[in-house]
Amino acid sequence: MLPWRRIRRIRKTQTRTLLPALALAVAATAATPTAALATDTASEAVSSGWNDYSCKPSAQHPRPVVLVHGTFGNSVDNWLGFAPYLVQRGYCVFSLDYGQLPLVPLFHGLGPIDQSAKQLSSYVDRVLAATGAAKVDMVGHSQGGMMPRYYLKFLGGAPKVNALVGIAPTNHGTTLSGLTKLLDYFPGVGDIIAKGAPGLMDQVVGSDFLRRLNEGGDTVPGVRYTVISTKYDEVATPYRAQFLSGPNVKNVVIQDLCATDISEHVTIGLTDGLAFHEAVNALDPEHATPTTCASDD
Repeated sequence: MLPWRRIRRIRKTQTRTLLPALALAVAATAATPTAALATDTASEAVSSGWNDYSCKPSAQHPRPVVLVHGTFGNSVDNWLGFAPYLVQRGYCVFSLDYGQLPLVPLFHGLGPIDQSAKQLSSYVDRVLAATGAAKVDMVGHSQGGMMPRYYLKFLGGAPKVNALVGIAPTNHGTTLSGLTKLLDYFPGVGDIIAKGAPGLMDQVVGSDFLRRLNEGGDTVPGVRYTVISTKYDEVATPYRAQFLSGPNVKNVVIQDLCATDISEHVTIGLTDGLAFHEAVNALDPEHATPTTCASDD
């Protein structure tokens, strides 16, 4: 049997290594692969046709679309596929950075989620003022599909939002494929993560933030909700915890539309044409067309 001092020393070592292990596990799966390439996000977005504040919504698409990135994402890298997809279809498209930590460039969505929702609130007001629209639609990936619900429920956002589309959202938290259960074996590590990157712990199943967010129901009146999930999600797990309950809700599993789609958490938001097609259906249900394996264009 090991001496108690050695046991305590080993446990301290394990505790010190768990934090970076968990952070790296999230980063490896949730960070967008092109994050290191972004040098001037604002100009890159405008040159690709979005974040153009001179854009005026058309009669066909009367509401601007606000894109909300996920954890470890940013306003450009998370949307290099989907934003141009929307622009090509005539939408005015805008994206924001939120949840920034000091001295952490490019990788955002790490701050307290209630504070991130306040940043979203200010951004929506900016978009509405620039475009003259009465409401926006929102599409968010991962945390970005869940965080706007706080804005809708607690910050007066519901009258300003027509629809919220969540792609692989962490609506009821995540177990991170079981990794978060390790926190039970290392008391205090959760507090360390919460202090350094509170946006991570806010998304763990059973967090105080999620209990408050979901207490009394998942939805608010007047907003249409769509959740687009993949059964191969390895980050927002279990994937059915992404679903919402309530009126004006549609929950979609992408494999129910195309059984051969193998997108996981990152690719469903970055490159999956089926998810993009289904998101556009949610934005414009009057002109929706069936999403099939052939929709991946």
